[in-house]
Amino acid sequence: MKKLIVFAIALTAIACQQNKIGYVDNVKLMEDYQEKADIEAKFQTKVDALTKKRDSISQAFQIELQAFQTKAQSMSQKKAQEEYGLLQQRGQFVGQQLQQEEQQLQLNSQTEMDSLVSKVKKEISAYGKANGFTYILGGGAGGAVLYGEETQNLTEAMLKILNDKYTN
Repeated sequence: MKKLIVFAIALTAIACQQNKIGYVDNVKLMEDYQEKADIEAKFQTKVDALTKKRDSISQAFQIELQAFQTKAQSMSQKKAQEEYGLLQQRGQFVGQQLQQEEQQLQLNSQTEMDSLVSKVKKEISAYGKANGFTYILGGGAGGAVLYGEETQNLTEAMLKILNDKYTN
């Protein structure tokens, strides 16, 4: 009889220790997170400026090339080839500089986005610990949650926390 009572108490204790599980729709969270939108807008502005710079340089180079072609008609073939070679070298140099700027911009953007994702993960972890969750799963496209009760969806709560912290 005592064994049965001890077993019943143990079974009750185990039943009370159920895991608290929630999930976050990663796609929605990141789409609606204002800091992410601001980072994307900042880098889009930089991309647009770089595109304008590239277009402007390209246009100026085309004008210079046309002027050279007109001027080259009155030069000796050797002199024309020398100047054309210098013009090509300068064009390649400018192209390489623009490419380096573009790569640096991409690297900076990726670094900021990686930092943002890390920040979001830390915030979700802190929320889970503070609210007694055993697990918080990631949902959305490619996520681990194929189905979850809406009451366990923490996306809106996390969005509010993240956006409130960002704006304050």
